[in-house]
Amino acid sequence: MTTPNAHRPGVTIIPVHGKSPRIHDSAFIAPGCRIIGDVEIGADASIWYNCVLRADVSRIVIGQRSNIQDGSVVHCDPARPGDEEGSPCIIGDDVLVGHLAMVHGCIIEDRGFMGLGAIAMNKARIGSDAMLAAGAMLTEGKIMEPRSLWGGRPARFMRELNDAAIAGMRMGVAHYAENARHHGAAVNAAGLGAGEG
Repeated sequence: MTTPNAHRPGVTIIPVHGKSPRIHDSAFIAPGCRIIGDVEIGADASIWYNCVLRADVSRIVIGQRSNIQDGSVVHCDPARPGDEEGSPCIIGDDVLVGHLAMVHGCIIEDRGFMGLGAIAMNKARIGSDAMLAAGAMLTEGKIMEPRSLWGGRPARFMRELNDAAIAGMRMGVAHYAENARHHGAAVNAAGLGAGEG
């Protein structure tokens, strides 16, 4: 069940322009997070400590079991003349977004990976089972094909990912989904009340 503007002490949830965050009851939202506007967060997703998701000018979607790790910022861009769709930020299912990432108006397909401190800009796309390396900057409109590894500033194709790398990313998703349950219980036990549901 997704609860509009659910009360989660320790988390700032703000409607803006008539749009309220919609957070699945099973999602873990850590204390210190700011969830603003037209944000949708799917089942068993996890948004970690001190993240900001600000959907004041377009929308943000976080898919099932995806995680946005500590200190990351997710934003979007509005429609403009010649760009009626604007740049919403759409993150698929089973996605890993590393600590301190800057995710702006881009698309991350199912099972994509964005490394620590990486930046993805408007209309860029991280393909399914693809990895944007730590510290990389994927510039506006760049498309990463599925199962590819890109790195550098600006990011460029480096190589195809092998099956072992793909399996490692899937293990990471499972780890974060499980760890979120433990953190939800710990937050509740600490009396902060910002855990699961």
